[in-house]
Amino acid sequence: MKNLLRLFLLLWLLPSSLFAQTNVLKFEKASSFFPEEKIINEENIEWGYLIVPENWDKPNGKTIKIAVAILKRTSKNTDSNPVIYIEGGPGAGGIKGIWGWLKHPLRNNSDIILADVRGTGFSLPKFCPDLGKKFLEILAKNQNATQDEQQKTIAAVACKQDLLNRDIDIDAYNSKSIAKDLNALKKALKYDKWNVYGVSYGTYTAQVYANDFPQDVKSLILDSSISDISKYYDLNATNYMNSLKKVFSACENDPNCNKQYPNLENAYYATLEKLEKKPITVKVDKKIIPSGEFTYNAEDFKIAIQQSLYQKKLIEVLPLLITEFNKSNKSTLSSLVAAFSGALGLDYGQYYCVSCNEAIPNNSISEFDKNAINYKKLKGGLSFYKSDFLVCDKWNLGSAKEPKMMNDLSNLSTITAPVLVLSGAFDPITPASNGKVTVDRFKNGFLVNAPVYGHAPGFSKIGVKVIDAFISNPEKNPDVSEFQSANKVNFVTDVKISGGISNFANSLNGFNLLFFAPLLIAFIILLISIFGFIYLFIKRKEDTKANKLIRGLIVFTSLLGLFTIIGFILAINSTVKDNFYILAFGMPNQFGYLFIVQWIFIVFTIVSTIYFALKIKSISNASVISTILFSLIVVGVYFQYWGFLL
Repeated sequence: MKNLLRLFLLLWLLPSSLFAQTNVLKFEKASSFFPEEKIINEENIEWGYLIVPENWDKPNGKTIKIAVAILKRTSKNTDSNPVIYIEGGPGAGGIKGIWGWLKHPLRNNSDIILADVRGTGFSLPKFCPDLGKKFLEILAKNQNATQDEQQKTIAAVACKQDLLNRDIDIDAYNSKSIAKDLNALKKALKYDKWNVYGVSYGTYTAQVYANDFPQDVKSLILDSSISDISKYYDLNATNYMNSLKKVFSACENDPNCNKQYPNLENAYYATLEKLEKKPITVKVDKKIIPSGEFTYNAEDFKIAIQQSLYQKKLIEVLPLLITEFNKSNKSTLSSLVAAFSGALGLDYGQYYCVSCNEAIPNNSISEFDKNAINYKKLKGGLSFYKSDFLVCDKWNLGSAKEPKMMNDLSNLSTITAPVLVLSGAFDPITPASNGKVTVDRFKNGFLVNAPVYGHAPGFSKIGVKVIDAFISNPEKNPDVSEFQSANKVNFVTDVKISGGISNFANSLNGFNLLFFAPLLIAFIILLISIFGFIYLFIKRKEDTKANKLIRGLIVFTSLLGLFTIIGFILAINSTVKDNFYILAFGMPNQFGYLFIVQWIFIVFTIVSTIYFALKIKSISNASVISTILFSLIVVGVYFQYWGFLL
């Protein structure tokens, strides 16, 4: 009788329990996450929040909001063929990169769903979005790796305490929970299946999702995959050095690169030695570093080079970057800090929730150190990653008592959905060898190797085409001939070094009318003077020698100034099309004549001013001439401000 009563109560409670779980899950529409961006808001995009339990084991407990942007397909196909994109990090949100998806070929025939996974981006609650800035300020100091690690740990633990004070369950933020969020999102959006596209750490989350909810997956794209979470940190030094050695070898076998950067490997290690003894302090924008200074030490150099191995265009300038570090060229190294700060743009609160839950517990600091010892010249591996062990040691204090287990991925071998795996040969964090291990997990997998790319080759022009073709017809092996034909790195050589180019390019990129107003007014005055004085030359043939000479000087000098500014703008535009990162150092030597023209302009501005001062009593309309000369001086002041005259 008691058993019968218990069964009755269970049957009575079960429906209400199920109802409580589904009652929590809902998708609510929202206004644009970019209200000021006209271009984005002209697109057919649906914005919203998915409301889910913070802890899936407590379905009736606290809820959180997952930010979602759905970029509707541009064609009128009845099949939406949706693609869910999972960003990496961990700690990076997908919606921030929406610009790259607006005109993406995938959007022709597929809805693209961008989600800020729990704890990132526009999702709520927000975690510690400014922690990366604090880390940058720590790295900027002139201190050793141990001090960096200690201060980084203190800042991270303060973030953790803030999360706990806000009653955030930090153990509920991991790939397992994200997988459940994605399954709930698919149901809420009423998709039957979708194409799951993960990048970097997002490939691990995507594999957890595919393992737990294989019925959701129409196809799986894993770009720069994590094949074994238990080796993610342990082989960090090996992954870095293998990629770096490929750069040394490629440069040595390239006649132009080897000629300009001989013994690149020796230069790398010599730079490490130099920076250990004497770090380089450079001036930076206080908006980036409040102190206005950044000190590069040996650890900063290592991580700057490691981050440069991520992108094809940065790989092409690596020999130049190593050389500039070796020369201690402060003007060019200063401009790198802004790019360096981009690597710390993650939400590190979520980063540690995930990393300390599923990556660090399955790796070992002793194995990390043992691996680093194999590269004695590297002097201890990369402290930037080693510090995660120290942070997670403190982060995990007081969390769940049971040991954190590795996620079960055993169901992946049974998945029949087509799988595309992409790997970059120079990738220093998820090496090309990962691709082979990952693709062998699946029954229907296809591996794409990108010989001259680093991390995330799927975002290259070739990669975009390959992924688009795969999602359009996942049963057909994609054409990878373009990847295979691009098998040689085009190293950047023959560069005119100038820190002024980067400053000028940044001014143009962040165009501020108030800043440029004096220069624009000066330009207008110079243009009017050129046409006006040419007219006077023709009309007043018997004018005084002093008037003719000062007008001639002004016309010639004005033309030089205008030619120089316009020339620099065109040169920058041309360089951007070739390789944007060259501008951090200068510009191709083919535009070097502009610096000569600039100095001729400066000389003639000085000559014109001196001549005017000496002959002022003999010159007509002296006030007009003085205004024009002042405009020339204004142009020269801008040259000095940007650093062209250094």
